[in-house]
Amino acid sequence: MKALHAEWTKLRTLPSTWWVLAALAGLTAAVGAAVTGSVDTAHCPSPAGCLEDTPKLALSGVQIGQVPAVVLGVLAVGGEYATGTIAATLAAVPRRAAVLAAKAAVVAGAVAAAGTAGVLASLAAGRGLLPGGGFTAANGYPPLSPLDGPTARAAAGTVLYLVLVALLALGVGTALREQAAAITAVLALLWIVPVVTRLAANPAWQDRLEKAAPMPAGLAVQATRNLDLLPIGPWQGLGVLAGYAAAALLAGGALLAARDA
Repeated sequence: MKALHAEWTKLRTLPSTWWVLAALAGLTAAVGAAVTGSVDTAHCPSPAGCLEDTPKLALSGVQIGQVPAVVLGVLAVGGEYATGTIAATLAAVPRRAAVLAAKAAVVAGAVAAAGTAGVLASLAAGRGLLPGGGFTAANGYPPLSPLDGPTARAAAGTVLYLVLVALLALGVGTALREQAAAITAVLALLWIVPVVTRLAANPAWQDRLEKAAPMPAGLAVQATRNLDLLPIGPWQGLGVLAGYAAAALLAGGALLAARDA
C-alpha cells in the first residue's frame, strides 16, 4: 500500500499526467467521430447491404488514442530515470518488484478511467452521427448502445486494449530507461507490423501476421460482425496483446532488479 500510494501521489501531482489522460480520451473520441462522420452507405449496393461494423467504426479512434497511453506508460518510469529520482524511489521501497507492480496498478487505473471516458464519448458520437450516413435501424443498424452485448464487449475490450498498451509501454520503459527510445520502440512495435501485413502478397502470411502482431490482434476485440472471418477471435487477440505486455513487464522487472538505479 505504501508503494501504491507513493506512485499515485507522484503520478497525479504531475501536470503532464492530466494533459496526457485528457489527450487519450479526447483523441479517442474526436478521431472516432471524424472517421464515423466520413462514412455513409452511398458506396454500398444498398444501405442494408453495406454490412459496416458500426461499433468498430465508432471506436476506431483508439488507434490514435493509444499514443498518449504509450506516453503515460513510459513517463511513469522514464521520468524518474530522466530526473534521477528513481534512486530515492528505490531507497524508500527497496523491493523493486513492488515498485514496478505499484506503477503498473496506478498506470492501469488512470488509463482505464480515461479510456472509459473516451470510449463512451465515441459511442455517443457514433450514435448521433451514424443515422446521418444512412446507418439507421431500418437499414439493419440499431443505435449504438453500451448495453448491447457485442457493443459492450467491443467497448470493454477497447478499454482493456488501452490499458494493456500502457502496461506494455511501462515494461519497455523500465527496460530501456530512456523515454524517447522506449516510446519509439513501442509505437514501432504497434504500427510497423500492420504496415508489413498490408504489403504481404500472400493471404496466409497476412493472417499469420495479424494473429501475432499486438495491434491487429488486440483490436480484433472491437469486431462485432463476421467473427468467423477474423484471423483471430476477439478475446484471443486481446490475449496476444496481454502476452506482449506481460513479457515486457517481466523483462523490465528483471532488468530493474539486476541493475543499479
